[in-house]
Amino acid sequence: MAITKRQTRAQFKTYKNVFDDHAERVLFRLSSQGHFKHLAEPISIGKEANIFSAMKYGPNGEEQPIIVKIYRLETCDFNRMYQYIRYDTRFLNLKKKHRLIIFTWCRREFQNLLKAREAGCRVPTPIAFRDNVLLMEYIHGHGETRPSPRLKDRFPENPQAFYEDVKQQMAKLNKAGLAHGDLSAFNILNRDEKPVLIDFSQCSPLDSANAQELIERDHRNVDTFFKKLGVKIPERKQK
Repeated sequence: MAITKRQTRAQFKTYKNVFDDHAERVLFRLSSQGHFKHLAEPISIGKEANIFSAMKYGPNGEEQPIIVKIYRLETCDFNRMYQYIRYDTRFLNLKKKHRLIIFTWCRREFQNLLKAREAGCRVPTPIAFRDNVLLMEYIHGHGETRPSPRLKDRFPENPQAFYEDVKQQMAKLNKAGLAHGDLSAFNILNRDEKPVLIDFSQCSPLDSANAQELIERDHRNVDTFFKKLGVKIPERKQK
């Protein structure tokens, strides 16, 4: 018996309390386009976004995990989002409408990840996006069945080397013309003692009016965290 559209979409109703009808339709569309086979399990359920693992077919027909990030339309702080986007020269004519801001926020993260990846920065590879749903690479370490832990949950064995690597990733990002804007131990993964930067929706171009403020915030947050781990932090000159 052929699988109907109704039967296929039923898998997304399992988490009906987590995402709305719009997200259900978007997930079905992305799944129908072959980006993933089915949702696997929730990784993080938050007020602003819900993150799931999903399975797709690999080149040899084997199942491989990806990340599905769903921005919540009803509970997202779109006013906070707009405060970042309003300075972004890529979206200067954006109208302050609730859903449009959230959709742009998602698109913005996809574009930022793509640009950072192209610059050689260690970030998840973006796969696709539609409206408020973003698909990207699943980051896990060797032998790990769960996503790589955040830095706040797994401190590095060599904090000095890890700190220097984080700073190198930040430099690559800035060279690519971007400022992360919210970098901290919450937005850095510890993948086999290598940092992977995540959460790029608030990331802004360096020609934005608030870019220098974002850069300084990133350095301050990172320096403060690693100082607590005993890393000797070099004095940073303010620009």
